Amino acid sequence: MNNAERQEIFTRLRRENPKPATELRYKTPFELLIAVMLSAQATDVSVNKATDKLFETARTPRAIVKLGIKGLKPFIQSIGLFNSKTNNIVQTCKYLLERHNGCVPDTREELEALPGVGRKTANVILNTAFGRPTIAVDTHVFRVANRTGVAPGSTTLAVEEKLMKAVPDEFKRDAHHWLILHGRYVCVARSPKCLECAIHDLCGYQDKTQ
Repeated sequence: MNNAERQEIFTRLRRENPKPATELRYKTPFELLIAVMLSAQATDVSVNKATDKLFETARTPRAIVKLGIKGLKPFIQSIGLFNSKTNNIVQTCKYLLERHNGCVPDTREELEALPGVGRKTANVILNTAFGRPTIAVDTHVFRVANRTGVAPGSTTLAVEEKLMKAVPDEFKRDAHHWLILHGRYVCVARSPKCLECAIHDLCGYQDKTQ
């Protein structure tokens, strides 16, 4: 795939969705952090159901620390890996209070130092909360990048690095959301909806399946 084709792909994705946004519900960077931590191996719908109730009771690091593991667990026990997520969230809240005065840091190094926060989560926070041109690679982004040929790679890091080089600068701020939403609703894992796809004629997937 050449640069002109990539330019056209993201032009079309932008035309279809000029202001893409996460489907996680949040009001502050801290709420976003908690929601993203919960979203690993869980749907945004299930996370929103849990955080809608959680944030009514506790929406700050101090409030969640006050809940403790025992108090937090009932709010998120419907979500996969809730035991480890409960522990990581409480420890992260303590860390934020001890090291950052309860605020979410805005650097990759500081974010990845938080318990339970890896590169993907850090990228989401940097992009969505702080407006940085980062691209978080989840299962949807990984699939779309490889299937279309925009940025093929065998690992999430390889795909991320290729996307950061391949995506034109004017699209980098929103590319993360466009790719996720495209993978979630159109370029799905099984039986992708090629006939409904705005970029089907630029995609390498059809050639491989004919």
